[in-house]
Amino acid sequence: FTLEMIKILEKNRWLAIILTLISASLIFYISSITFPAGDDSLGLYEIIYHFTAFSYLTLFLLISLTKGKPNKPFIIMGILLVIIYGISDEIHQLFVPGRFASIKDIIINSFGILLTSLAYSNYIKNH
Repeated sequence: FTLEMIKILEKNRWLAIILTLISASLIFYISSITFPAGDDSLGLYEIIYHFTAFSYLTLFLLISLTKGKPNKPFIIMGILLVIIYGISDEIHQLFVPGRFASIKDIIINSFGILLTSLAYSNYIKNH
C-alpha cells in the first residue's frame, strides 16, 4: 500500500469499511475450505498468509475507526477486535473437516496486527 492509497481511504471512510468487511469475509471463507488431513506444521506460505491477511484487516479497520486522526481508544479497540476475530477464526476451524485450531496461527496473526497497528499509529501521528 502506498501513502496515497492510505490517504484516499482516510478521505473515503466508506471504502475502508467495505475493504474491512471484504477482508474479514475472505479470511472466514478461506478458513472454511476443507483440506486433506496432514501435518500441522506451518509452511512459509501459511505464515505469509496469516501475517498479511490480518495486517490488511487491521489497516482497513484502523482507517475505518480513526479516519486518519490519532485516537488511542479507537486504535486499542481496533487491535482488540482483530485479535478476537483471529481467535474466533481459529475456533471456527475446529468445526471444519481437515482443519484445526493453532496457537501458532494466533501468534502470527497477532504479530501482523501489532506491527501494522504500530506502523499506522506512527503514520497518523506524523501526518
